[in-house]
Amino acid sequence: MHILIVHDQKIPVAGYGGTERVIWGLAKSLRDLGHQVTFLVPQGSYCPFASVIIWNPLVSLNAQIPASVDVVHLNHTPSETMIKPYVVTVHGNVPAETILDINSIFVSQNHANRYGSESFIHNGLDWSDYGKPNLAQSRNHFHFLGKAAWRVKNVQGAIDTTLQSPNEQLAVLGGTRLNLKMGFRMTWSPRIQFYGTVGGQQKLDLLGQSKGLIFPVRWHEPFGLAITESLYFGCPIFATPYGSLPELVKPEFGVLSDQQSALSDAIQHASDFSKEACHDYARDVFDAQSMAKKYMIAYECVLNGRTLNTQNPQLIEKNPPKFLPWNNKSL
Repeated sequence: MHILIVHDQKIPVAGYGGTERVIWGLAKSLRDLGHQVTFLVPQGSYCPFASVIIWNPLVSLNAQIPASVDVVHLNHTPSETMIKPYVVTVHGNVPAETILDINSIFVSQNHANRYGSESFIHNGLDWSDYGKPNLAQSRNHFHFLGKAAWRVKNVQGAIDTTLQSPNEQLAVLGGTRLNLKMGFRMTWSPRIQFYGTVGGQQKLDLLGQSKGLIFPVRWHEPFGLAITESLYFGCPIFATPYGSLPELVKPEFGVLSDQQSALSDAIQHASDFSKEACHDYARDVFDAQSMAKKYMIAYECVLNGRTLNTQNPQLIEKNPPKFLPWNNKSL
């Protein structure tokens, strides 16, 4: 099968690049399964194991698809009627008024259900890009991983959860000590270290030295690569129970609560969780090849003339709250 993967950002990944990591691992796994893969991506992209066509935003998408392609895998909703069989991965939370494509695939069951769909495939990663973590090394901090400037990610909740404990420290990956985007916010405590947007070996080193992920998001997380990346490095998850979190984080891999005090207490018992079990779970369940095999089923479905949804998905909750509950009061 010849599969065309379409994305509006350059590959390979630069910095964090969540979606770029997912489609990179997907393409490599599809190739390993014996399929031909081509990327249609912006200028400056390259790939050593798949063909690359440079996407021209001024030209019709259909006109840029090679005749030999069997199925098109889009990572954004198309603005034109597709001629070839296709699927569309929905990576984020889409506004209530948006009507999504009939062949939409969501990234978690919760994500799909909130849009009236049953079509979902969990994100997977190519763990060979991450190396094998040293689960026996000493660990001296917790970490937050995400775009701290997004208030729904609640980096302040992660900071407060850490500071409510007697001695724990937090590494913030994706934020800065002085934040002017949310007004004047300055974190003074030396127990909180900021690393900005990190990638490459620095990120892997920080995850490998972490006791766990503190992730008190205040929205319905569609998937959360921060969760599976952290688990891969043996880190249990301490987070709010929203979106995909209950789906991904079983009781043996962490604690979910919308109470700051409960999470602050839980992180002081992080050593109760098995680093080996967390690692094995992420490695075996959220890997790129497992994801690729599931996408193959979706590709076969549309190739056979069927749609992935019985109707166009649309957010069921018409007026969702801007922020989901977070109780930051001490008990």
